[in-house]
Amino acid sequence: QVEFVESGGGLVQPGGSLRLSCGISGRVFGQYDVGWFRQAPGKEREFVAAIRRDAEGSHVDESVRGRFTISIDHIDRVVYLEMNDLEPGDTAVYFCNTYPTTTTFGWGQGTQVTVSS
Repeated sequence: QVEFVESGGGLVQPGGSLRLSCGISGRVFGQYDVGWFRQAPGKEREFVAAIRRDAEGSHVDESVRGRFTISIDHIDRVVYLEMNDLEPGDTAVYFCNTYPTTTTFGWGQGTQVTVSS
């Protein structure tokens, strides 16, 4: 069963913006806090941002603070990652999952973000 569907990635120039979307199944949404993660080529997957299921709190990694914002839409069951002032170091495949992650749910396909001039 597919629990997470990521979309919205693409090629953008440094300083540009993208908004990623994470569609979440009914089995997961509202039951768990949700996070965004990313994996750059040759590197481990790392945490980017997370939001409480009730939207009463969120936090982002220091590396993206002030540039990335996470939000949640309870009607459409979507968690967004708004990314501004993108840098080449943000190039990665972006994934969403529960936060913290568990062994209960697998990973989606992710969405590729490439920041390059």
